[in-house]
Amino acid sequence: MMHIHNHWLTEITQMPSPNFNLRPDENDVSLIVIHCISLPPQNFGGDYIEQLFCNRLNPDEHPYFKTIYQLQVSAHLLIKRDGEIVQYVAFNQRAWHAGVSNYQGRENCNDFSIGIELEGTETIPYTAAQYQQLAQVINVLLKHYPNLSKQRITGHSDIAPLRKTDPGDSFVWEELWRLLA
Repeated sequence: MMHIHNHWLTEITQMPSPNFNLRPDENDVSLIVIHCISLPPQNFGGDYIEQLFCNRLNPDEHPYFKTIYQLQVSAHLLIKRDGEIVQYVAFNQRAWHAGVSNYQGRENCNDFSIGIELEGTETIPYTAAQYQQLAQVINVLLKHYPNLSKQRITGHSDIAPLRKTDPGDSFVWEELWRLLA
């Protein structure tokens, strides 16, 4: 059974990323942000996301990688198409996932949010395994962090609407709410 120990999920793959720093208040974990990512775009599988989040992406492996390999980005979690979960940053630390962002008048969402990436795109449906794992993870987070709630779950597009479109129209919020009920 998945639970949290020292701000890391148990029973999953842990792959620490160097792309994090301290939150201004490590106890202020009060928002969950849902993202999507695929590398190269529209392609699934492989370890390119891991390479990006751990600063090991080879720019010569794909033309698109030449435009992103120097980025220093991360998320707390990635949920792959088959439901496998990988954690890159401890929940009490600030992962670099949201960028310039605002949630209900509060800027710099990385300061107080947990970023969860789904392997996918804004236009291709996510898998049942991803929804099931996402709901399970959120339920564990809700039990562990008292400032989180179902009302404080949002998409990247909602906190950075002029820059981001993820998780996109392919993400069925109703399915997530059904699984969290």
